[in-house]
Amino acid sequence: MSLVVNSNNRVMSGLRSILSFVLVLVTVFLVSCSSPQASVPTTYSPEKIEQLQVLVEPISEAREKMSVLKDFIADENWIDTRTYIHGPLGGLRQQMNNLTRSLLSKDQKTASDLAKDLFNRFERIDAAAKDRNGVAAENQFRQAVRDFDGFLDLIPKSSSVS
Repeated sequence: MSLVVNSNNRVMSGLRSILSFVLVLVTVFLVSCSSPQASVPTTYSPEKIEQLQVLVEPISEAREKMSVLKDFIADENWIDTRTYIHGPLGGLRQQMNNLTRSLLSKDQKTASDLAKDLFNRFERIDAAAKDRNGVAAENQFRQAVRDFDGFLDLIPKSSSVS
């Protein structure tokens, strides 16, 4: 009688293993067939452009106010130069990072690189102001404006904006 019980246990154990394996195969098949691949957009929709315009507004305003920094550098007003970089331009990094994450993936790396370059320039302007080096500050300012403009040029414009 014990021989029959042991043989039934081995058969049941083997059937459980086979059943488990079949269930795993069915699950893998169903999961692989059920999840559609999300396509990455390659163009900006009008709604996305509107969203980007909201995000770019404070960044554009900061760009328009770069003339204030230029005047501080030209006047060799080093205290206000450093204060302006850390004060009114202090939140710019976060705003640019938020905007960069909202861009299409094809534009994100370029935008991120330009933003990093811009903030490296701000750090160099700050260091030049600390050292009272007008030539270095003016040179870094010109390059910062170039990086800033390059970043803003990546942002698509609404067709209704002229």
